Amino acid sequence: MQKCENCHSQFSWNKIFKSFWWTYKPIECDNCGTKHKITILGRFTVVALTILPLSVFGYFFSPFNNVFLTIVIGPLIPIVGFLFTPYVVQYEEEL
Repeated sequence: MQKCENCHSQFSWNKIFKSFWWTYKPIECDNCGTKHKITILGRFTVVALTILPLSVFGYFFSPFNNVFLTIVIGPLIPIVGFLFTPYVVQYEEEL
């Protein structure tokens, strides 16, 4: 999980996840007040963990015999990937 570059306090999962919903809003450290913004690589990570697994599922694993199974599993894959992103996305101190 990402930590503040100044005081090394860890950001909460909830705080990082909420920053995704507001067009990658900068995160402010609760301890020292330093603002951190998501890196370009971090933005690509968010997209890769949400869209890429869905595409792989759609192109390679989709031809189930059961349409209901495809409809249920399809949306779950990007949701799980999106919930995992706060653990791997990187932030840097805002200048």
